[in-house]
Amino acid sequence: MSIFRFPLLVWMGIGTLIISLGIRQSFGIFMMPISNHFDTGREFFSLAIALQNLLFGVFQPFVGMAADRWGAQRIIWAGAVAYSLGLYLTSIAIEPSWLYLSLGALVGLGLSATSYVIILGAVARVVPAKHTAKAFGLTTAAGSFGMFAVIPGAQTLLSTFNWQSTLQIFAMLCCLMLAFSCFIRSKPSKSGAQGATSEDSQTLREALKEAFTNRSYWLIHMGFFVCGFHVMFIATHLPSYLADKGLPGTTAAMALANVGIFNIFGTYFWGLVGDKYNKRYVMSSLYLIRTVVIAAFVIFPVTVETAAFFGGAIGFCWLGTVPLTSGLVRQIFGARYLSTLYGLVFFTHQVGSFLGAWFGGRIYDYYGSYEPIWWTTVAMAFLAALIHLPVDDRPVSRLATAS
Repeated sequence: MSIFRFPLLVWMGIGTLIISLGIRQSFGIFMMPISNHFDTGREFFSLAIALQNLLFGVFQPFVGMAADRWGAQRIIWAGAVAYSLGLYLTSIAIEPSWLYLSLGALVGLGLSATSYVIILGAVARVVPAKHTAKAFGLTTAAGSFGMFAVIPGAQTLLSTFNWQSTLQIFAMLCCLMLAFSCFIRSKPSKSGAQGATSEDSQTLREALKEAFTNRSYWLIHMGFFVCGFHVMFIATHLPSYLADKGLPGTTAAMALANVGIFNIFGTYFWGLVGDKYNKRYVMSSLYLIRTVVIAAFVIFPVTVETAAFFGGAIGFCWLGTVPLTSGLVRQIFGARYLSTLYGLVFFTHQVGSFLGAWFGGRIYDYYGSYEPIWWTTVAMAFLAALIHLPVDDRPVSRLATAS
């Protein structure tokens, strides 16, 4: 199936992800102006972002279940409202503690209801199974395009106005997601995208029991934890790390924009490869590339050129894990409860995101350096490459029939 023949729902989901994840990935450039405004250390802002990511994950299984039951449209609408409100309240915050509620809880809820779990669950019901990874790759790449488009714009707004006005503009931008949600009419289908009778009659309780007793499901959880740790540590702390090296703010914006633009191609590439080859081996290859890229960035001198190269290289494998991980979950367990089962996996991803964002600030404030945590990310990337090798990616229905 050509990408141009994908249903309208897919394209509206792409528009939603561009806004939702584009704004989210720009929060790193707000660290220094917000920390300076409230006269706090970096750990404070890091903890607010960490809380956001943790709640992003905590809410994910519940919004996934809600989407499986009531459809994605209502969930996205509620999420867009929460997202916009959280950004606006952050912009008018008087006390720094307000950020835990606004930037942490409300934005975390908004993200959980407007990002991958909900959109991919809706896409899975309208795209044939054999084109899943490609569709997921294209949809996931939208978040990267948002990163490419939003971060330079955020940097320009910060230079022109201030961080408060920039967040208020972002709050208004969230209203576009309300319009997009009108076209995302995906309701649970008892017929199922795969037409499997066992999947049609399966209850949510049975699906959860099936997943929780499956060893491969937990290996997928562990690998996605590492991805979350990587993504939020880099997105949150790379701008400050480059500033510590004496590089201008435009360097960080360029590096993060490179992450976004290269991930547009990278995510779609990993999705295509995941449709053609065994997803677990593709996933291991992706994490090996991350290992080499991060290690090289730490070893070589940090300059404008190496920062730009790092952004492009890490961007190529930045969110390639999403179509592969969600594709593995669908391949093993089917599409009926994908939003729920992938939502639980994404919760583990966000636990990693929480620790990556928080530990980055914690370690910096304690050691005065990011070096220890950079090397930790290298070791974790290599471990994640090994974790995916023993994953059994055969559909559980086929295993049950064989037994």
